[in-house]
Amino acid sequence: MTKRLLRNGHEVVGFARSADSIAVVERDGAIGAHSLEEVVSHLDTPRAVWLMIPAGDPTEEAIEKLSDLLDAGDVIIDGGNSRYSDSVRRAESLAAKDISFIDSGTSGGIWGLDNGYCLMVGGDKDAVDRLQPIFEALAPEGGFAHVGPRGAGHFTKMVHNGIEYALMQAYGEGFELLHSSEFELDVGQIAELWNHGSVVRSWLLELAADAFQEDPELTNIAPYIEDSGEGRWTLEHAINNAVPVPTIATALFARFASRQDASFTGKVIAALRKEFGGHAVKKPAGE
Repeated sequence: MTKRLLRNGHEVVGFARSADSIAVVERDGAIGAHSLEEVVSHLDTPRAVWLMIPAGDPTEEAIEKLSDLLDAGDVIIDGGNSRYSDSVRRAESLAAKDISFIDSGTSGGIWGLDNGYCLMVGGDKDAVDRLQPIFEALAPEGGFAHVGPRGAGHFTKMVHNGIEYALMQAYGEGFELLHSSEFELDVGQIAELWNHGSVVRSWLLELAADAFQEDPELTNIAPYIEDSGEGRWTLEHAINNAVPVPTIATALFARFASRQDASFTGKVIAALRKEFGGHAVKKPAGE
């Protein structure tokens, strides 16, 4: 993101906990800083400080510290995956000091430098309008929108990630069906094929084709899937508002299932089938 801003003529002050990271952005043309205090001292007022750090305590601590360092009229942008309700609370707290807060749902990952980042921005219109050149520098054409008031950006990104969970689960299940068929199909070839005119073509499918090209059997990848928390928040919001999202829920639970070396649920079901129907059960591996 720093590189993309620099390429578009913006002056950037870069800070990270890693000295190596600071050295990298300095080589790219940014001003290196070794503390938040130093960041603030390098910026002219009204300042804009963009945070790209893990959600939760790291973001909370950084915003709390910045709230004591910044002045009225300055802006904090949280571009991480914070929970939208936390963003609403932080915006209200900062408003008492006349510091603006913008929550920017950010998608694009490691490809953002070349392709741009999709930015779903929430916050007060005046602050967003003032920083629009920054958002337009980071986003591709059409990839930035002010979606609503404080919290709306991170709420939109939360739902975006819930959809992402479901899409990836559908692709995963479909490719497993192809991989397990009697036809000895080349799943990499099919992933590439579907990207040309098919109704299921997408960037995720392009990435799947790339992954199969590098490792056709995915032998170097363990079937263990983490979650960043946004799928859980999406499901919690759906439950609290009585909105049915069964596909997203199933995708989230599938991620939990991927982390079990041995499913106790599976053991219970196998035991029940044996008890009521005399169905055969398998012994654990090695026995």
